[in-house]
Amino acid sequence: MERLSRATAGDVAPAPAPATGIVHLGLGAFHRAHQAVFTADAIAEAGGDWGIAAVAPRSRAVLDPLLEQDLLYSVLTLDGERVTPRVLGVHSRALHAASEPEAVERLLADPAVRIVTLTVTEKAYRPGSAVLDLLVRGLRARAGAPIALVSCDNLPSNGRRLRELVVAELGPSIVDSTGFPSTMVDRIVPASTDATYATARDVLGLEDRATVGAEPFSAWVLEDDFPGGRPAWDLAGAVVTDDVGPWEGLKLRAVLGVHSALAYLGALAGAPTIDRSLALPGMRDVVERFIATDIAPTLCPPEGVTVERFGQSALARFANAALRHRTLQVAMDGSQKLPQRLLGTIADRRAAGSMPLYATLVLAAWMRFVRGSADDGTPLPLDDPLADRLRSAPDLLALDAVFPPGFADDTELRKQLAEWTGALERHGVLGTLAGLR
Repeated sequence: MERLSRATAGDVAPAPAPATGIVHLGLGAFHRAHQAVFTADAIAEAGGDWGIAAVAPRSRAVLDPLLEQDLLYSVLTLDGERVTPRVLGVHSRALHAASEPEAVERLLADPAVRIVTLTVTEKAYRPGSAVLDLLVRGLRARAGAPIALVSCDNLPSNGRRLRELVVAELGPSIVDSTGFPSTMVDRIVPASTDATYATARDVLGLEDRATVGAEPFSAWVLEDDFPGGRPAWDLAGAVVTDDVGPWEGLKLRAVLGVHSALAYLGALAGAPTIDRSLALPGMRDVVERFIATDIAPTLCPPEGVTVERFGQSALARFANAALRHRTLQVAMDGSQKLPQRLLGTIADRRAAGSMPLYATLVLAAWMRFVRGSADDGTPLPLDDPLADRLRSAPDLLALDAVFPPGFADDTELRKQLAEWTGALERHGVLGTLAGLR
């Protein structure tokens, strides 16, 4: 079968990308199905030289197919049995940071580039990371040309966190010409599999080795801090606001926290995907209680939004079986994700004098997951930057790289975790859920 390219795409070929105005660090599935789509729609609405130069930090797994396909790829919107394909061509360049660091640095230094977006996972937001070092080297050569650095990773106050890291390297004067808008991004984009590629072949009649599948829902909330201008993302459906915080809290706790709950409980119970985890007997009732009794009291949602309704909408999205979102994929990097997704909920409820019953069940499930086997004895992989420390730790709560101060000394919390751990060991996830009905 022919490969997707400008020569083979025919009527579905998009217009050529405009000149580069954005550099994106991280060529993963989420960027291709989220920021790239918003940017293509913004250009269609209002024009502008906002072509995206995508930088793959290490792996060439997506980069090479994209180059072979004239920087074209498809986004497959998966809604039950319905698949809606769209071919994107908003990328103007694609580079490999590991083998072309000087080219990436020159690109970051180019004054025509006015925005850098990042989807590099929580692990990259630490001093000395390869991505941060690359970004800093490029910024040093900009000579004051205005730019916005836009973190699209799931971190609280992600813009402020990125600003702290950059200022520590370049000094406070960098903020005179640099914006650091915080953002909230949301779309479920599972890793592409052989089934994803087969679906692309069926609906396109072409081979596409850079395709991604995604849910219909997509959201982007951005703080308005762009000294060099920005695409008309608001005309493409994004929300531009002075305060991202309420949206961020909803996403981290009522969406991602619940996502992690389904991942760890489901993986222990043998559910391969998030939708099948949600369908386990008693699971929906437990996560609904998790949202209503543990998460909702810790959040101040945007005007007109309730945490419970927002959580219910997330559950409807998680039930989309067409996504085939693997529990083990969502469970990756738990030591980096849970402080934002779960531990804040627990800390806030404990500070208010309450014991978060369902949040501690999720934490106990993660602790069991770390031990490496499902309820039926099936081995579970631990894909986590702290894997060795997690597996060897005699007391997980004492790991200050994961848990904030106070967790290890909270005797009531330890007692509740011990009760949940005992229930999970004796009865497994299904038996524990049955006991809550």
